Amino acid sequence: MYSIDQLELEHENINRVNDVIQAISLKILHGEEVPVEDLRKMVEFIRDYGDAYHHGKEEEILFSYMLEHLGPVAEKLVRSGMYVEHDQGRALVLDLEAALNEYETNPTEEGKLEIMTNALGYRRQLRSHIDKENDVVYPFAVKNLPAEVLEKVEEETRVFNDKNTEVREKYTALLEELEKKYDLK
Repeated sequence: MYSIDQLELEHENINRVNDVIQAISLKILHGEEVPVEDLRKMVEFIRDYGDAYHHGKEEEILFSYMLEHLGPVAEKLVRSGMYVEHDQGRALVLDLEAALNEYETNPTEEGKLEIMTNALGYRRQLRSHIDKENDVVYPFAVKNLPAEVLEKVEEETRVFNDKNTEVREKYTALLEELEKKYDLK
C-alpha cells in the first residue's frame, strides 16, 4: 500500500536522524564541543518532518480511520499507545531544546550530559515506537480496515503528500547534509 510504504519510508528517515543523534552524542562523549546549531537543525527536523508531517499524517488520516472503524482494540492501540508515545517524543524534544538553551547560556559538563540524555532518550523512545507502528499498528490497520476505508486512506495520503512536497524535500536534504557531516553516508 502506498500510504503504509510512505509512512515506513518516513520512519527510515527518522531513524537516520536517530543515527545522527548517536554520532553527535559519541563526539560529545569523546570531548568534542556540542554542535548546538546541528542539534537545533535536528530539533527542527523532528518537529517539522517527524511530528507535523509524519505524525500529522498518521493522526489525521490513518489513526482517525482506525478509531472510527476498528472499535475498542484501535481505541487502546491508538489513544493509549501511539498518541501517548507521540506526546512522549514531543516532551523529549522540548527537554532537548531546553537543554540546548541552557547550554548556550551556561556551557557546563552537566549541560552536555543533559543534552546527551535528552537526545538519546528521544532516540531510544522513537526506535521502539517505530518498531511498534511498523510491526503491529500498520499491519493491524491494513488487515482490519474495510477496503473502501483503505482506499480513502490511500487518497488522503496522496493529497497530503502532494501538499507537503516542499517539506519532504527540505528535510530530506537536511538529513543528507547532517549524515554527510557526521560520516554516516
